[in-house]
Amino acid sequence: MKLSTLFSDKLSLSFEVFPPKTNSSFDSVKFATEEIAKLRPSFMSVTYGAGGGTSEYTLEIAKNIKYQYGVPTLAHLTCVSSTRETVRERLLKMHEAGIENVMALRGDLTPELMETDRSKWDYRYAVDLIRDIKESGYDFCIGGACYPEIHPESANQKEDIKHLKEKVDAGCQFLTTQMFFDNNLLYNFLYKIREAGITVPVIPGIMPITNANQLDRAIHLSESFIPQRFKSLVDKFGSSPDAMKQAGIAYATDQIIDLFANGIKNVHIYSMNNPDVAQKIQSNLSDIISPL
Repeated sequence: MKLSTLFSDKLSLSFEVFPPKTNSSFDSVKFATEEIAKLRPSFMSVTYGAGGGTSEYTLEIAKNIKYQYGVPTLAHLTCVSSTRETVRERLLKMHEAGIENVMALRGDLTPELMETDRSKWDYRYAVDLIRDIKESGYDFCIGGACYPEIHPESANQKEDIKHLKEKVDAGCQFLTTQMFFDNNLLYNFLYKIREAGITVPVIPGIMPITNANQLDRAIHLSESFIPQRFKSLVDKFGSSPDAMKQAGIAYATDQIIDLFANGIKNVHIYSMNNPDVAQKIQSNLSDIISPL
């Protein structure tokens, strides 16, 4: 099922999971993703390893979720340092596996890749990948990423939105945001992109922070603004794992309720392969939304 047909007036949650990094961890990761699939979310996205190292696992996890649990899947595809031939091979495998939805991303630049001459790469930006997917002949529903707080490599938000419009014009049919911890940043971002003519669905991405170390990593990866009330939460409960987990889930739940109350219909949860966190958030919203 294409995700473009799922975004509607019905309130819904979806979850992101990641594939195993090694063969030895495949079974444990597969089990975790299956437990999340049993919650019957509107869809599940499966991320892609740095440099494409776990691409086969991405496809295996996505196929299992789709065919064993009937949950629509969104397979990530990154193009950083990839050749067009490699991308064509991966698209063919996704098509043959019956995957209908692709999240087209450039991918993170490792320190080693930052040192290389990127001008010779087949793909420098996600928009290049989106164009190739559209021209591949496969009828994928294509998603892309967006940053309510500006992409770390953009000079300013105006430039960032300009490049986002290029991705949409190239064929991106919906957008999922980077994590954020202040909903007002999202509302302001949505106002600006609508003014710029970007009308595709935007799915807010929420990251439940359930331990203090997770917060440091989230800030490092996304450079997200952390509101004072969330900093106070971490200061108070960060030294107690159980209390921090409960407080982090409560904060994420509060964000989602506010989003729903302000007209957002679909919210994507970065679940970090944690079925307990996914279940607790869904349970907190049981009288607000109903699983499919």
